[in-house]
Amino acid sequence: GPIPTMAIVSARAGMTDQLVAVVSSALQDITQAETELSKALEGQLSILKELAPPSITAEIEEQMKKDAQDILSVVQSLRMIRSVPPSVMEVVTGFGEIWSAQTLYAYLKNKGVKCAWLDARDVLIVKSENANAGLGEKGSSSSTGGVVPLWEETGKKMEEWWNGEGKREGVNAVMDDGEVGTLDEAPIVIATGFVATSSEGVPTTLKRSGSDYSATIFAKLCSAARVTMWKNTDGVYTADPRRVPEAFSIASLKYDEAMELAYFGAQVLHPSAMVPCIDGNIPVYVRNIFNPSFAGTVIQGRCASLSEVNKDGKVVNWRSKKGEIPIKGITSVDRVSLLTLEGASVIGGAEVAERFMGSMADAGIDVLMVTQASSESSITVVVPENQGKKALGALQSTFELELSRSNVNSISLTDVPMAIVAIVGEGMAMNSGVSASFMSALAKANVNIRVIAQGSSERQVAVVVEGKDVSRALRSAHMAFTLSQTMLSVVILGGTGKLGSALIRQLNAQRDSLAKNLNFGVCVNAIASSSKMILGKNGACLATTRAGDMLEADDAQDLDMEALTAALEADVNPHRVIIDCTNSESVADHYEEWMSKGVNVISPGRKAGAGSLERYNAIREAQRANAVEWQYESSVGSALPILTTLRDLMQTGDEVQMLRGCLSGTMAYIFHTMDEKTSFSEAVRQAVEQDFTENDIKEDLAGYDAALKIVILARELGLNISVEDVEVESLLPEELRNKEYTGTKEEVNAAILEDLKSLDEPMMERWKEAKSDDRLLRYKFVIDVPNGKCKCSLEAVDNSDTLYRLRNNENLVAFETSRYTTSPLIVKGAAAGPELSAAGMFADLLRLGRAFSTFQT
Repeated sequence: GPIPTMAIVSARAGMTDQLVAVVSSALQDITQAETELSKALEGQLSILKELAPPSITAEIEEQMKKDAQDILSVVQSLRMIRSVPPSVMEVVTGFGEIWSAQTLYAYLKNKGVKCAWLDARDVLIVKSENANAGLGEKGSSSSTGGVVPLWEETGKKMEEWWNGEGKREGVNAVMDDGEVGTLDEAPIVIATGFVATSSEGVPTTLKRSGSDYSATIFAKLCSAARVTMWKNTDGVYTADPRRVPEAFSIASLKYDEAMELAYFGAQVLHPSAMVPCIDGNIPVYVRNIFNPSFAGTVIQGRCASLSEVNKDGKVVNWRSKKGEIPIKGITSVDRVSLLTLEGASVIGGAEVAERFMGSMADAGIDVLMVTQASSESSITVVVPENQGKKALGALQSTFELELSRSNVNSISLTDVPMAIVAIVGEGMAMNSGVSASFMSALAKANVNIRVIAQGSSERQVAVVVEGKDVSRALRSAHMAFTLSQTMLSVVILGGTGKLGSALIRQLNAQRDSLAKNLNFGVCVNAIASSSKMILGKNGACLATTRAGDMLEADDAQDLDMEALTAALEADVNPHRVIIDCTNSESVADHYEEWMSKGVNVISPGRKAGAGSLERYNAIREAQRANAVEWQYESSVGSALPILTTLRDLMQTGDEVQMLRGCLSGTMAYIFHTMDEKTSFSEAVRQAVEQDFTENDIKEDLAGYDAALKIVILARELGLNISVEDVEVESLLPEELRNKEYTGTKEEVNAAILEDLKSLDEPMMERWKEAKSDDRLLRYKFVIDVPNGKCKCSLEAVDNSDTLYRLRNNENLVAFETSRYTTSPLIVKGAAAGPELSAAGMFADLLRLGRAFSTFQT
């Protein structure tokens, strides 16, 4: 026949907090307590009256009002005793569930559903290891308070209720003579979650979020076929989706994994909820009440014991198991403190540990983690933050004599918010590299680890970090185990210029390919022009296809580097990158600060790499100190791997003697284009039209742009030089070099091009002179490493020179080294224009992405 269903109900949203406020306010102002109680009661009554007619609700309404009077009577005495006994808080807050059950009962009665409601305080008898634990904190691993059911007593009371009230309400089909009748429909028994009665007969609770525990207790009592926990999420997630947007629902968990996740703060589960279901292997489903078609998470079965896992004795690196992820989830416990006893070697490690843990137990402290350094007989424990001072006092009292004799160096409690971050999964046992991946991910995210502990079951590894780093730690670990693709959080400065616009176009075009082939994504959450900026709300990704429109919209902010830096610091993504397309001195001044905050920088401009030597060294030091990257490959040769090649040579032990070639795509184009029919000024005009030149044409023609690139290369080679140390031949006379131009960019360029006509004749003479000797004009640079000399100048080269065959907008660098003696190593290719420079920046971003990503081919 129809199978009865038991519905375990929680209080309505916010009710428990409202009742806590009633109790708390009664200490100071009973009138305020009455107001809070009235508000809570009226809220419940309004729902009751909405769901059922007075003929059904009248009796229930009267009972609720009577309950409210009882609550008021209880809290009125609190001002006299000037404290709130835990039992009072538990009695009062339990009414939220009772009222909720009565409300659902009225609703089902009104719908004609056969039902009965069960006050769990009449049936569920429990004992608690810590009777004074109170409610506990929501989501805290210490919220169970050691509450366990007394199964025999509870079973008898459940049977009494079933044979009494159950029969009266028509939900029990068993006759007095033992015959089993039939039910017309599946009845529903509505039971109060959260509440229970102690073995002494005092009303108590199963602590915060205890309705889950109630459900599994009643499931065991009634030999249920399954338990479904209806939540507001699609099951148990791989991480808290509020902190890790990429988190997703886990299809299945073992009981042990679920308990580990709950212990370490997974708020969707109660830490003790799985225990009653284990013996009967009752499956527990966690599903979304707002998305009932989604399967959610099923929890069933035990993990293999460590001895079972170790039988074959074979350890395998987890990355070798393609497609198998060793962990199921990553979770955290906020608001914890570290209590440390240092330097007790005189006493002896065993005695120290015994007395330390004994003092914690005597004081009723919930110890969440323990680590011990045997060499110093030092111990650190992790305790809930709200128990920190109590724990400190207990430990100081226990070791009072030793402290006075300096047999114990110190006892300390952290004074900054801390948090536990844990990875959990059955697949961690006998799989090497799991802890290494976890720690490496945190290191890359610039998260400092204060404490490390691994469970003896090898199902979890937990660390303690500063509270401000929790979200970044969770996201970095989530990415490290490929539970989600690696996401780069990117800020683009100069996003509306030619260079920034070209980069954004390339990012948009390759977005899907990056996700599919490299398993990482790019989230551009801030874009700035020279005067405006737009920030993604709470770090959200911006629609980069509309970058220009967004910066012109009314909600665009004035560019504020301090506000931008603050947004960067607040971004919890572990992989943060600034791409500076501005080539601005003032922006380069921020590099050191950004790197000190763990932000990586990509800079195609040359202001930082070739600017002030003092600033350059400070940036380098910040980069090293904070384990971040400063990528500027595109500052020399656009997309050509010039800097990469130089670093590879040096890092493999090669000694670079000389670099020579051409570093100006503009100069290469001009002197490749110039002939009897094409004047110098005309060749420059064509270079401008094709976007090969710098924004200021004079920087190219004066050799300043080439000199900056020389400085960058020289500094990579270990030469501490500045641009003033480079011997530069300018193609512009001093009068033109120093002349000020005004107007729009187009007007300024036109004026410069007009003035350049005065150079057509002398430049043509040099061109013809070179031609007569079968030579070609090339703007050549040389870095003489042993002598520390650098120069760039216009030279006539013959066909034995590598520059002789330089074409269009190409760059060329010849590496003469101790290995490449008979013939230099040459890097050559097109290197002018925004598209190529953007490709160089994109390549820098890809290098960062590959370094951060743990994608396995």
